[in-house]
Amino acid sequence: MSTALHEERLQAVMDVLRLTAARSVADLGCGDGALLLRLAKDPAFVRLAGIEQSVTALGALRAALALLDENIRNRVTLIEGSMLEPRPELAGVDAVVMVETIEHLPPDQLSRWEKAVFDIIAPKLVVITTPNAEYNPLLGVPVHRFRHPEHTFEWDRARFRAWAEGVAARHNRRWLVRDIAGVRDGVGGASQMAIFFDPDLVI
Repeated sequence: MSTALHEERLQAVMDVLRLTAARSVADLGCGDGALLLRLAKDPAFVRLAGIEQSVTALGALRAALALLDENIRNRVTLIEGSMLEPRPELAGVDAVVMVETIEHLPPDQLSRWEKAVFDIIAPKLVVITTPNAEYNPLLGVPVHRFRHPEHTFEWDRARFRAWAEGVAARHNRRWLVRDIAGVRDGVGGASQMAIFFDPDLVI
C-alpha cells in the first residue's frame, strides 16, 4: 500500500508531466507500477514504457495491466533490465522519470546513467525524485543508516542541488530543484525533485 508521502511524490511527478504536456514517458525503475499505472489510465499519455530489473515487480505490474482495457495495455511497453543500459528504442520519448530509484545506483555509475538517458534516449524532460537525507530523523532513520538497505547513497539538499547543476551543465539543460512530500521548514521534504528540461519548455 502506498504511503501518504509516496502519494505526494507521485502527484508531484504527474503535475510536472501534465504541465509540460508530455505524451510519451519512460519510467526507469518502474517497480510494480505505482506511477506507470496512473499514467496508463490517463489518455493524455499515449506511449509509455517501464524498465525494471526485478522479475517479481514486473510480474505484479503485468498482472495489474492485464486487468485494464486492451486500449490501455497497448500503450504500455515493459522492459526487463537495468536503467544503466542504453535504450535506443526509447529515443525521442518526451519524458524520462525516476521516482525514488536513482539512489539504488552505484555512485560511480551515475555518469553511465547520464549517457544512457541524456545522450541515447535524449528526452525533452527528465524528472527525478530521491530521498532527502536531512529529513531522515523525522522518519526515525538513524544518522548512520539509509532508509532502505538497497540504497547506495542519500544526499542532503545541498549535495543534490550541486549534482543537478552539474548534470544540467554537461547536457545543456535548464533545471530546477524542489522539495516535495511532507515539506517542513528547515529540513525540506521527505524527497527532493530535480527537473531537467529543454530551453523551449516552460515550467
